[in-house]
Amino acid sequence: MDTSRTLLIACGALAREVAALTRANGWTSFDVRCLPAELHNRPEKIAPAVRAEIQAQRGRYARMFVVYGECGTGGVLDAVLREEGVERLPGAHCYEFYATAPVFAQLAEAELGTFYLTDFLLRHFERLVVKALGIDRHPELKQEYFRHYRRLVYLAQVQSAEAIERARAVADWFGFEFEYRFTGYGDLGTRLQQLATVPVGEVRKWRA
Repeated sequence: MDTSRTLLIACGALAREVAALTRANGWTSFDVRCLPAELHNRPEKIAPAVRAEIQAQRGRYARMFVVYGECGTGGVLDAVLREEGVERLPGAHCYEFYATAPVFAQLAEAELGTFYLTDFLLRHFERLVVKALGIDRHPELKQEYFRHYRRLVYLAQVQSAEAIERARAVADWFGFEFEYRFTGYGDLGTRLQQLATVPVGEVRKWRA
């Protein structure tokens, strides 16, 4: 067992951001294992996949930490993590991490029917939304899936005029109002910074 390193078991949708934060902050004690981002289309598979990774890596690291939100698992992920004795990022999903919980609550209260984009989802929108939901083959499904949505909010991690225009084009494709918010890495960066400075064995104290 390497008592000096922490394994981050991360959602693939956060891989680039975790890597960027690690480089920018010079964190050298983290190893990262990413699970497929496509699991978000089948949230019932997230908890079993996380458990399998924890068990595969147990004994190799003094500490493991899960970089996932609750992500629609209906409490199953948290139950698995309690059984395995591993902590995760607090929060419902990456939208909340990036926006921060108070801001996300305000956004949700202002318009419940909101579709959120992150940098990751914007880069992979065609594959993860249009093709994965079958809208490319059956365009009428767009109306079926998103009939109760009114607004698209782009939560940007990196400032880019070109990305803003692509996000606006996605909103136009849906027929939604468009809102742009530059969030940076939000609570994801804050929490990983704290984790990097907290000694092994004190994560529960940190989360409390």
